[in-house]
Amino acid sequence: MPGDIFPWLLLLSLFGTTHGCLQDTATAYKFTGTVCRLTHPAAVVLNEKTTKVIEAAFQHARYPTMQGERSAGFFGKVSYGLENLEIFNLSIGRSEFELRPGEGIGLEINNVSAVFSGTLQYGYGNWLVNVGQKLDFEVETQIDLGINPKLYCGNSKVAADTSDCYLTFHKFRLYLQGDKEPNWLKKAFTDFITFTVKLVVKGQICKEINKMADILADFVQDTAADFVSDGGISVDIGITTAPVITANYIESYHKGVTNYLNQTSVINNSVFHPNLLTENRMLYFWVSDEFFNPLVAAAHQDGRFQLNISSEELQMLFKTNLSSIKPEYIEKCMLESASPELRMWSSSVPALNTSTVGTSVRAQATGELYCGNQDKPTLFFQTNITVDVTASYADKKLFLQGKPREIFVVRAELPQQNQPIYEKAQIEFIREAVEKIGIPKVTSVLEVEVTRLLDKQGTNLFDIINPEVLHQEGYVVIQMDFGFPHHLLVDFLKRTLQ
Repeated sequence: MPGDIFPWLLLLSLFGTTHGCLQDTATAYKFTGTVCRLTHPAAVVLNEKTTKVIEAAFQHARYPTMQGERSAGFFGKVSYGLENLEIFNLSIGRSEFELRPGEGIGLEINNVSAVFSGTLQYGYGNWLVNVGQKLDFEVETQIDLGINPKLYCGNSKVAADTSDCYLTFHKFRLYLQGDKEPNWLKKAFTDFITFTVKLVVKGQICKEINKMADILADFVQDTAADFVSDGGISVDIGITTAPVITANYIESYHKGVTNYLNQTSVINNSVFHPNLLTENRMLYFWVSDEFFNPLVAAAHQDGRFQLNISSEELQMLFKTNLSSIKPEYIEKCMLESASPELRMWSSSVPALNTSTVGTSVRAQATGELYCGNQDKPTLFFQTNITVDVTASYADKKLFLQGKPREIFVVRAELPQQNQPIYEKAQIEFIREAVEKIGIPKVTSVLEVEVTRLLDKQGTNLFDIINPEVLHQEGYVVIQMDFGFPHHLLVDFLKRTLQ
């Protein structure tokens, strides 16, 4: 059976801009940094909300004034004009959808009943008589709506050609001033203007559906682009090839290259293949290390990896129970300094490598502890760190777990005394403080920041259900189910169609 356009409209939003698409899908895989797969069960859930989208299309359509003239034998020429056409008493029956492998999506909405109202001006005349009149009218309709969008690369983004749009009128009755049994004179010209009215209604409804496709696509597409862009850092999430449609899923392939300071990263040896994803969940995101690493490098170069902790928060952190003996200058700093401050930053470009145990992050972190004197730190240290990070998501919040694999103190000194630190006990204290204080603090800051970004970018449009983050060799798979509550869809349509 023909199927539902709405799952595709939603999917369009997950696609970004592109400078061109490769014709051969298999070749495009190696240039792909991230992939989105929407499975058939997800389309079923979205199809349940199709009637609301179609209702909005009917209700927001604007119908132009229709004018015409026709010869009517004895009556001479009959002229007419229909204006102020509005719709009410709209009801929609069931919707059915189908994913058509290699083609597109089919949609059929059955039993759409609506009453159109407006004003009719008409006139007819010959050498004997001239008549002109203005009347209110109603049109009772019962319609089946079908749309078969074809998906392609166009206009630097994924596009849906919705020109294959048709309305089948099972009932179309035009009544003048509520007259449901018109005399033969009224019927003589209302019959032949009916065809014109049908064409206009069809044209405007199909036009409105196409408009809504653009609105939905732009909304999610812009949201996705905004989420991975900040300041001078942006990510091109344009597609590398046209989306693939099978009977079980729709899949899109995105560049995922980072733009920073007029430079663009390159992905040309991606490990992606469709068999890396399953079809058990509704929605999948496949993200490669080649996507993450340039983004992290740009953030490092832009000075994003900095953290300052001061005053009471710092004092509380240093109350963490450590097995190493706390050096005297640390004790003195925490007790006597009015405003102690710890400044930390990444002093080398972090590198990510994903495996089945998590995403391994290698970085060099530098820290300075200030104890009242803001011109010269009391303690300076530099460490090489390797941490295995695993991620989970629940209750619309990201959770990160960092398990240190290696922490090595490269350099430590007391700058105010020009004294390097070589004592093992002090080196061990710095190493343990980085492990048990520094790393948890950094991951908690990242959790808050990413959760804030997710909230800002509108993840509350869906109810995400049982999300999982799977770490594999060289890539991460994020898989989930989702719900689409009725009130969220209604609110979204109100916002976007105002």
